[in-house]
Amino acid sequence: MFCKYCWNILIAIDQLINTICGGDPDETLSSRMGKWARAGRNKKGIRKKVYKIVNCIVELFEKDHFKKSIEEDEGHRRIIE
Repeated sequence: MFCKYCWNILIAIDQLINTICGGDPDETLSSRMGKWARAGRNKKGIRKKVYKIVNCIVELFEKDHFKKSIEEDEGHRRIIE
């Protein structure tokens, strides 16, 4: 029960960070970054740096995390691509 609670808090934090960065409030940052990678938008500028740093962290816990986290039905309410 406590583990589920902690997991839900982590997802909420993930969604909050995505929202602060101009994303859909119902989408996780992991999903958004997975979409960046799929579309090739993680290759230059600040996105490349952010993607690289966050990817190094999440890859410690789950291989191909961003790819597995893509939520196709979310992201339509984002403000910034």
